[in-house]
Amino acid sequence: MCSFGTQLKKTMLIFENTAELQKYLKSERHQQRSIGFVPTMGALHQGHLSLIEKAKENNDIVVCSIFVNPTQFNNTQDLAKYPRTISQDQELLAKQGCDVLFLPEKKTMYPNPTTTTFSFGNLENTMEGAHRAGHFNGVALIVSKLFHLVQPNQAYFGQKDLQQYLIIRQFSQDLFFNTEVICCPIVREKDGLAMSSRNLRLTPSERTIAPKIHEALQLAKQSLLAGKSVHNTKNTIQNFFTDLKVLDLEYFEIVKSITLEPIDYVDDSFQISLCIAAFLGEVRLIDNVFLYNHKGVF
Repeated sequence: MCSFGTQLKKTMLIFENTAELQKYLKSERHQQRSIGFVPTMGALHQGHLSLIEKAKENNDIVVCSIFVNPTQFNNTQDLAKYPRTISQDQELLAKQGCDVLFLPEKKTMYPNPTTTTFSFGNLENTMEGAHRAGHFNGVALIVSKLFHLVQPNQAYFGQKDLQQYLIIRQFSQDLFFNTEVICCPIVREKDGLAMSSRNLRLTPSERTIAPKIHEALQLAKQSLLAGKSVHNTKNTIQNFFTDLKVLDLEYFEIVKSITLEPIDYVDDSFQISLCIAAFLGEVRLIDNVFLYNHKGVF
């Protein structure tokens, strides 16, 4: 079913059909209007809305998509439990001034089984890629489909998914997408927890523990800036989680922000990222910080 012309609060058009989405956006491009795009999997929070706001600042039309992409999940239970809050999401987007919501079904994005694969070398062989087989192939597949459909001038992604951003930027350049891929800062709760759709799955007691992930990153940052070695800092963080017990550390890496290459020593001639993933009960949370606060990266 297509809902072309459907309006929410008289401001946001909702499309389920690709042909009618493209028809509308083509007419906007013919009027020389620039298009900013924010692809999401829904369960929206202030982090997503900050991307919408940035897209509004720089473009005439803002498009957001909501699609829980099955090909980027290597765990079927994780896919089944991923939060879905579509009515609330629509209200949030309308209030934020989003112009277009693309809301496809699975059969729309995957009408036939796909065998297309991507390779990103070291960018996908570390951190998330090392622990989530096939994840970035699924990300690249769905984002390339969305870029093809929307043809945005700019697309916005959050720094929390730093590795994902770097991979999307890479394939966008390789495949000549005429889209500027922009990385926006992490939005955090008052206690430091990075905003994430997965936070909705935390129990109240787990929610009080979750900020320890950001605390660990700050501890590591202070250690490195104080002149401690990379090896010593990694041991400090390992001990932090061993003592904490309730959080299961999956990885903690200190890498070059652009290439994600691991480093053996700190050098202020390039930006460094501290990246972490940990399980809190059944919920997997990720976070990262830049070592140097005032040094441009992207």
